[in-house]
Amino acid sequence: MSKSNTKKKVVVTTSQRTSPTVSRSKPAPSSAKKGELIFGKTNYIWMLAGVGLIALGLILMSGGAMPNPDVWDESIIYSSRRTLLAPLVIILGLVVEIYAIFKKSDAAENTASADNAN
Repeated sequence: MSKSNTKKKVVVTTSQRTSPTVSRSKPAPSSAKKGELIFGKTNYIWMLAGVGLIALGLILMSGGAMPNPDVWDESIIYSSRRTLLAPLVIILGLVVEIYAIFKKSDAAENTASADNAN
């Protein structure tokens, strides 16, 4: 076996301290700055109205105690107030809540119009 003249390659590495990786992409434009609320004043008013309607529906549904425990009165338990009106008021409250969440806030509209002007 003959020995050939081969040089061993030496790889020299230097260790560098690397900083934590930072995203190089641009951050997503945020309409709400730090300290601003996501919803505007009108959104919160609509949300409060929706919670009020839901609470009113639950109040309308409550009750139904029999004046005399020995007598069963179906008109007290199955009244149209409890079976029809109260569930409709609760559903209306939920619809108002959904509207309040999806309604574009005044601050977002002002920011969007300012961005479009630029």
